[in-house]
Amino acid sequence: MKQFNTLALVAILFLFGASASAQGTVQGSVTGFDGDALIGVSIGAAGTGKSTSTDVYGKYSLPLPNGTYQINFAYTGFKTATQSVTVSGGAVMLDMRMEASDLTLDEVVISTGSRATQRTITDSPLPIDVLSAKDLQLTGQNSFDKALQYRVPSFNSVNTPVNDATTLLDPYEIRNMGPSRTLVLINGKRKNLSSLLFVQFSPGRGETGVDLNAIPTDAIKRVEILRDGASAQYGSDAIAGVMNVILKDRYEYSTLNLNAGITGEGDGETYGVSLNSGANLSGKGFVNYTLNFTQQESAVRSGTIHIPTEKAIFGGSPAQDAMIDNYLRDFPTGGNINGTGEVSAARFLINGGIDLKENTQLYANAAYVTKKVLSFANFRTPYWRQDRGLLHSPTDNGGKNYITDATLHYASDGVDLYKGYTGYVPTFEGDLTDYNFTTGARNETNGWRSDLSLTLGGNRQTYSVDNTLNADLGKSSPTRFKPGGYGFNHTVGNFDVTKSITDAFNIGFGAEARSESYTIIAGDDASYLGEGANSFPGINAANAGTNSRFNLGGYLDLSYDITKDFLLNGTFRTENYSDFGNANVYKLSSRYKLLNDKIVIRGSYSTGFRAPTLHQIYAQSTQAAFVDGTIQLSGLFNNRSAQARALGIPSLRAEKSTNISVGLGLNPVKNLSISLDYFKIDVDDRIVYSSSIRTAEGDSTSTLFQILKQGGVKTIQFFINGINTSTSGLDYVVSYRNIGLGNGNMNVNLAGNFMLENKIVGSPNEPGPVTDAGSSILSAQIRSLLTESRPEYKSILGLDYTLGKWSFGLNNTLFGPTRFQDLDNGGSIMNHIKAEFEPAVVTDLGIGYMFNDKWSLYVNCNNLLDVLPKWDLVALNAEGSAAIANADDKALLRGFLGFSGRYDILGYNGSQFSQLGRMFNAQLSIKF
Repeated sequence: MKQFNTLALVAILFLFGASASAQGTVQGSVTGFDGDALIGVSIGAAGTGKSTSTDVYGKYSLPLPNGTYQINFAYTGFKTATQSVTVSGGAVMLDMRMEASDLTLDEVVISTGSRATQRTITDSPLPIDVLSAKDLQLTGQNSFDKALQYRVPSFNSVNTPVNDATTLLDPYEIRNMGPSRTLVLINGKRKNLSSLLFVQFSPGRGETGVDLNAIPTDAIKRVEILRDGASAQYGSDAIAGVMNVILKDRYEYSTLNLNAGITGEGDGETYGVSLNSGANLSGKGFVNYTLNFTQQESAVRSGTIHIPTEKAIFGGSPAQDAMIDNYLRDFPTGGNINGTGEVSAARFLINGGIDLKENTQLYANAAYVTKKVLSFANFRTPYWRQDRGLLHSPTDNGGKNYITDATLHYASDGVDLYKGYTGYVPTFEGDLTDYNFTTGARNETNGWRSDLSLTLGGNRQTYSVDNTLNADLGKSSPTRFKPGGYGFNHTVGNFDVTKSITDAFNIGFGAEARSESYTIIAGDDASYLGEGANSFPGINAANAGTNSRFNLGGYLDLSYDITKDFLLNGTFRTENYSDFGNANVYKLSSRYKLLNDKIVIRGSYSTGFRAPTLHQIYAQSTQAAFVDGTIQLSGLFNNRSAQARALGIPSLRAEKSTNISVGLGLNPVKNLSISLDYFKIDVDDRIVYSSSIRTAEGDSTSTLFQILKQGGVKTIQFFINGINTSTSGLDYVVSYRNIGLGNGNMNVNLAGNFMLENKIVGSPNEPGPVTDAGSSILSAQIRSLLTESRPEYKSILGLDYTLGKWSFGLNNTLFGPTRFQDLDNGGSIMNHIKAEFEPAVVTDLGIGYMFNDKWSLYVNCNNLLDVLPKWDLVALNAEGSAAIANADDKALLRGFLGFSGRYDILGYNGSQFSQLGRMFNAQLSIKF
């Protein structure tokens, strides 16, 4: 036995030695063309599944069995390199100097637009924008949505003039279609909606969307934006297009970014720190994560109150008018704190994948964000709200000096007309959490590629208001309230399969199951009893609860290259919703290439749908709104309520759409690409949030009057499939890259969007009791918000220049005119005039410097020339011309549109771009 054990040991040692002698390594260093070490270069042996990456010194070591291999070197921004080596035991030295890539984004393989196969932008039959992480960084903007605003002409987002819950996130839209009609994906999977329903009179009113700012910019690899209807491929919400955020994946190096910014006025300071890091898992997988913290201070842009308008709203008696005169002499802005709120946020995102075997990969990504905001309601002046004894003035309220102390003025008889009581300003505080999680498995067997995934996501918002009161509770009223909040959650399961049947014919099919729930969170009793918390009444417990629904859908996608130049693509989708039934949609698209791909002709026709969100179906609340020049309570009654039934409002059903797009792409010479696309989107049964509906003067008998009286509100609003709309326009992109200029390299990009038409077709669907009361679901104000509250055109001219360690970026963004018409404020004369914002160019300048391969600094001045939105009243007809012919009359009407000048910079409804003016931002980036 002893002899046997000895022989066995010798055999084992022999085998081990043989194995060891059959193993070697490929090792070396990788540098850029300038000789600097490249960190995080991916190095792999083709066909083996074995890979590694360079360390902080640009060195690598890759163990391999004996044999001959093709070693691939891949790194973002450089040409992929391949070198053949033979391993025969020991170490094989292989150094690589990589060349900068002249690859354009047109040649990047994209995953958006077709479910059958992936294509490059040149090959795609659809218009797609691809933005790299660098494109977003060069804007100098400190949030994802604002970076898109200055990179994508058809994308618009701007801070709303009235904050409240919109301090948590701003409404956005593509092609003037509202936030609800753009589907947002993360790595190809549906991102959850926000729980917030936009209810203020600003663009996006009555809709909800994704919290784009929940996605840290430093976690993004690229963004693909499909500018075409895609309901057949992706389901509900994709009427205007699809935004697919592709996350950073394989780990290359760690980056620590330190950010700081301030406005030209010395306020609105921003601070941020972001870490992107990760690891590669023994050549089998990766983990990439981003941790981000940001702080934004308030930037105040209050307007000076126009006294004649203020008297028209709040005056009437000599004593009241005198109080207004004296008070505004002391406090010209009326104490208002308009602008942007304070925002603190923490974000975490992680993305990972691991190869189980050569043809199977597990993947997952998750994100979590928590955000806290503080903003202010309109200041309650003593001639507006007489709450003396119930609430202290800010000048003597525990140090809360929300208004500047001043020497009080007196009437001619020496009487202090407001007796030292200066009013108060309620605060609004919001807490938001947003999360998403996806896990799945991809497999390829005999050319069949499958993807099975599960996605969870949710958004929750709760609110607090402070320094206010419920006057109906008298001296027992608290001064801090919890008005409640909202929550939204979804669970999505996807199964997708694709197969290249031949080199020319591809098939894709799949299914999606999705459940959604929407929660209305009741406020504390004091926040909603009687009048409720002044400035932000709470949610009544009777309106609270959770509602949910389930839908199941499936699709079939066929793609056929009739020739190498001629492509046909068709998709059919069917869905069933538990709350409104079935939807069947389809899409046909084609592309033809000429002259060796120098000319590309493309087009598509599709039908689509958008399911009403649970927010639109079930939301019910009381909201403080700006009506008749002041703040009044308005009730939102959902269309399943008794009040809605009494008004003859039917249950909501899905919107239906048709999309047509025709485009031309030109690639006349290397690095130059030109595209022009026409689009037309028709939406039937479009869901609208009605205007503030009220009874005619003297009405005390109508159904509408009884509903308003029972609800304790002055106006009523609701959701209804109320209108048909037609939107059309042109998108153009001109890109010329890698232009040699001196010793440097320059890129020139010109992109634009021009709206040809954005109109309401036909008459609105008016319920009988509403017209009987002399009202309408669609006031001039709502019509204007829907059709002309975003720029008529927008164009971006960008120049990027790199010279050695220096980089320069100059962007000029032309914002076309924006118009607002406001029937609800200022009387019927507003039917004859509009507020029109002038076209303006916003110039951004950025300068970057790389100290070495690890340290770099980028400094940006946004709105270099300090351009502010400018608007004026314009007449629509002879009556309008007469109304504004006199300067004093015109100033009075202008005052009505801006709450007596409090919102004179923006107007109460919004503008084309930010009101903050010049802003400075700096980012120090450290790689390790």
